[in-house]
Amino acid sequence: MSGHPPPGPLSPDAPDLIPARMLSEFAYCPRAAYLEWVQGEFEDSVDTVEGKFQHRRVDIDPGRAPFPQDAETSDVIHARSVTLSAPDAGIVARIDLLELQGPLATPVDYKHGPMPDQPWEPVRVQLCAHAIVLRENGYQSDHGVIYYVESRSRVAVEFSEALTRRTLDLATSLRETVLAGRIPAPLVDSPKCPRCSLVGICLPDETNLLSMEPSDAGEIRRLTPARDDALPVYVQEQGASVGKHGEVLQIRQGNKTVSEVRLIDVAQVSLFGNVQITTQAVKELAARNIPISHFTYGGWFVALTQGMSHKNVELRIKQYQFALDPAEALKLSRWFVNGKIRNSRTLLRRNHREAPPDALTELSRLGNRALRVRAAASLLGLEGLAARVYFANFPGMLKTAENGFDFTARNRRPPRDPVNAVLSFLYALMVRELTAVTLRVGFDPYLGFYHRPRYGRPALALDLAEEFRPLVGDSVTLTLFNGGELKQRDFVTRAAGVALTPRARKQVLEAYERRMDTLITHPVFGYTISYRRVLEIQARLLARYLLGEIPEYPAFTTR
Repeated sequence: MSGHPPPGPLSPDAPDLIPARMLSEFAYCPRAAYLEWVQGEFEDSVDTVEGKFQHRRVDIDPGRAPFPQDAETSDVIHARSVTLSAPDAGIVARIDLLELQGPLATPVDYKHGPMPDQPWEPVRVQLCAHAIVLRENGYQSDHGVIYYVESRSRVAVEFSEALTRRTLDLATSLRETVLAGRIPAPLVDSPKCPRCSLVGICLPDETNLLSMEPSDAGEIRRLTPARDDALPVYVQEQGASVGKHGEVLQIRQGNKTVSEVRLIDVAQVSLFGNVQITTQAVKELAARNIPISHFTYGGWFVALTQGMSHKNVELRIKQYQFALDPAEALKLSRWFVNGKIRNSRTLLRRNHREAPPDALTELSRLGNRALRVRAAASLLGLEGLAARVYFANFPGMLKTAENGFDFTARNRRPPRDPVNAVLSFLYALMVRELTAVTLRVGFDPYLGFYHRPRYGRPALALDLAEEFRPLVGDSVTLTLFNGGELKQRDFVTRAAGVALTPRARKQVLEAYERRMDTLITHPVFGYTISYRRVLEIQARLLARYLLGEIPEYPAFTTR
């Protein structure tokens, strides 16, 4: 076994030392290893959380590991959480438990589940990688142990010639895959996918459907939850403060705690106006990758606080390449605008008291033309025409006269009537949401394809918001006014502009959250999912397009 030659000198462009855990992941699913190691993607699942819990003793009790030349005792010495590297093999390993008896080293790997009939190959590969690292550091290692916590069973694994060669071959293949810079294709209809914590990021069935002939793609499974368990937290009471106490986020007014929410249940935090947040809370939210959105008192989205930038530089390179290529940027822009116009037509057809055939025909024509325009300026003009047709008929969807409201045209900065004030506030909420989503996926939210770069403007978030403006922003506005949830007293006039009162903002936020939590049938994939989950799926499909995995970006449109 020790006679295996090293893989040879590493290329200067080769990645850093490969973690042994990534070799295990690569043996299980090459795509998952690439997502996690190269693109920096990770999500906890029940299995990963349970695994961390079972490793708690290993992680806090390091013990002592003598050097091989110093290991003369016949007693067994235990050392926990030992990290060693093997530069020649190009592997680094963190060994859960190392049992040392003289120069003989036996790596022990903890697994939280019950003992299977025989250890799976990925587990054996990871253990063998530990042995390769130990040998390069002067230890002898001919077998390892897998300890299954649930059944409290030890299973010995012999480091055979075949297993050692397989492990080294996997290291070579993973390194070559990384250097090639192309993510492996998704598994097809694999039973491995449902329990994978990365399935909502990988989108295996969705990517396969969009990249294959329909007859080859198979049935689309809903492998991700229809809704997110964690939800946004909004704080708009002026003078309030947000702090952390243990595993709980506390909202205080003066010396009184007015609300508490478990950190595990928080998806994002939005602060309006004069609301303070403690350093401890900021650090904890950043560590958990929970964004903090900052709004003015009137509801303008002004800043986002988050943890370290996403590791996926590969995606951002592609984003910049496409944004700087006028032809590619125009192609994406056409899909965004076409989706917006089609959804505007659908909303008008469903909600107008007497949907005007001429307007529906014109929107259909303009939507089709959007896919054929040859210049960005022409697309901007075409979108403007569609917006004029749509908003000219918007009053026909409102019952504003019954409550004394009036709407004649879309206006903003500042909005000059209550309906426009609500539309602007909802659009700001959507842009905030999509800014956080694009950051989570790995994009630069300030570089768009349709909306051109401008200081402080999240152009990519605005791009992705286009197709959802009618479905979320406009739909919620209709619900609020037509349902009588907003009254004249909910608005204040300042100079030429109209603003929402705190009560009105609360009503709008509640209606917005109801809409985002609404379950719908996905028009392409056929499964049931919430609007909030759809936003992330669209951003990830855009990433799949930029990385060359699917031929087109499928704008989200309802029928």
